[in-house]
Amino acid sequence: MTKTPPESTSVDRFLTAIRTATIDSCDAWADDVVLDATVPNWRFHRQGADQVRDTYRDWFADPGTFESLVRFPVDGGEVVEYTLTWVEAGVPHAAHHAHILGLRNGRISSDTVLCGGRWSASMLAEMEAADA
Repeated sequence: MTKTPPESTSVDRFLTAIRTATIDSCDAWADDVVLDATVPNWRFHRQGADQVRDTYRDWFADPGTFESLVRFPVDGGEVVEYTLTWVEAGVPHAAHHAHILGLRNGRISSDTVLCGGRWSASMLAEMEAADA
C-alpha cells in the first residue's frame, strides 16, 4: 500500500527522476539539502542540490522499474523503500534502497539513504538460490 502525504510532490518528482533516469532535470531538493548515504562498506555526506544530483546521476543512470515501492508519511517528511530494477550495458541489475526524507517548503531538505548495493543478474540468481 502506498500512502502519499499531500506535501510530497517533491518526493513524487524524485521517484520519477529515479525511474526515468532524469536526475539532472529534477528540482525536488532544497538548495541546502543534506545527503547522508550508507552504502556497502562505506558512508558519505553531500550538501547542496548540485552535489546530490552529482551523486544520484551515477546511481540512477539507466531507466528502471520499481519492483516494489512503499511510502510511509512521517512527521516532517516521508520514508520511501523500494527495489529498483534496470538494464545496464545489456545486463539486468537491481538495488534495494530506503530513503528517510525530510521535507521543508515543498522540497527535500534531507535524505538519509540506506543502500544495499547494485546487484547484477548473476548475483541476483545467487541470492535467489540462497533463499531456496
